[in-house]
Amino acid sequence: MRRPRQPFKTQQKRYFPELSAAAVSMIPPGCVVDGEAVVWAEDRLNFNALQRRLVSGKEGLQSLVRDFPASFVGFDILCVAGQDTRNLPLRDRRSLLEELATVWSPPLSLSPMTSDRETAAKWLEEQASAGIEGLVIKWSGQLYAGGQRQWLKFKPRTTLDVVCGAVIGPIDRPQEIVAGLPLEGELRIVGRSSPLRVADSRALARWLRPAADHHPWPATVKGTTLDRFNRDRSPVALTRVEPVVVEVSADTAWSGSSFRHSLRYLRVRPELDPDEVQLPAGLPG
Repeated sequence: MRRPRQPFKTQQKRYFPELSAAAVSMIPPGCVVDGEAVVWAEDRLNFNALQRRLVSGKEGLQSLVRDFPASFVGFDILCVAGQDTRNLPLRDRRSLLEELATVWSPPLSLSPMTSDRETAAKWLEEQASAGIEGLVIKWSGQLYAGGQRQWLKFKPRTTLDVVCGAVIGPIDRPQEIVAGLPLEGELRIVGRSSPLRVADSRALARWLRPAADHHPWPATVKGTTLDRFNRDRSPVALTRVEPVVVEVSADTAWSGSSFRHSLRYLRVRPELDPDEVQLPAGLPG
């Protein structure tokens, strides 16, 4: 975030007027801060509200700004008083950023950082329910290289039971599962798996049966129903099946009423009753 040239400034002011105003008042000219805009709602990150800002008209955007105000989390500083700081090690850039952030107040905030492993593990445990997806791991002597990924991401994953109500591909050779969970009293599509391995496809196929009448899901859905970031909006054909419980691995990225990222299929759980599968604790339903 900075006091940039007009094109960038215009875009920022349009989508995040409250952050633009905060930058003008709390970030001196000649400073460039790297960070991320987020929206909090009910003590959880609301990725949907953030994304909606980029596609809303003027009136809709005003409502979002009022009802779902954005915050900015700074995690690096690239320029101070017009001087490029990217060739400084991370520990020095962090010191400069912390000094700058002493005058910040909401909606600007400083991303937490630690070199203590136990503290980082505690953050992961305590913040998962808030939609924090994981940790970014950087080296203290690391220089800033734009356009290059020099750091690591660590995302914890959770094992949970979901209902497989359909698959992508033929019933005897399923390619992906379409997962459902009970939401508002109905079995709703909440995501899809990554492509199944051949052995997993064969093992799952033995337990799949064609759907009877009155299946809760349609025969085709929009591509965005399964993956909201899929630019291909063409209809996707579902091979509907009698609901069966499967165990999957998922990260903590949950937006609105679905998983943001692909699930990883682990195994079929035919001994479990699909009607007894519940929405996991911590996921807003």
